[in-house]
Amino acid sequence: MTVSIVRLGSERIHEEGIRIGTVRRPPRGVPKKDFASKNWYDTWLPNLSPSQETMQIGKKVKTDSEWTAFEKKYRKEMALPENSHIIELLAAISHGMNFSIGCYCENEARCHRSILKKLLKEKHAKIK
Repeated sequence: MTVSIVRLGSERIHEEGIRIGTVRRPPRGVPKKDFASKNWYDTWLPNLSPSQETMQIGKKVKTDSEWTAFEKKYRKEMALPENSHIIELLAAISHGMNFSIGCYCENEARCHRSILKKLLKEKHAKIK
């Protein structure tokens, strides 16, 4: 059993399980009834997305030092109890079932989902 880190809207991988959207906003122009069938997500968990303010910082990142600053700010948000408890829960669930988490960003290396992947690993999640 594992958690997969995916790009929302991409084709689902074999045995991916439930797809969780960790984004601030639903996909534009897509009816809610089509979110799952169009491979966006099955359920939405915006708590694990960066705040609007942090996301604006992330969108402007051009250098490694700017990325480090974004990561620090996002990690601080994820350390809040309401978020850290969710991360711990997902890490525990990864030992018993397959699921995926994702975001819309094309480049995972410059997306909060890469940091979320690290946070899950730090809580001993089983990552695919």
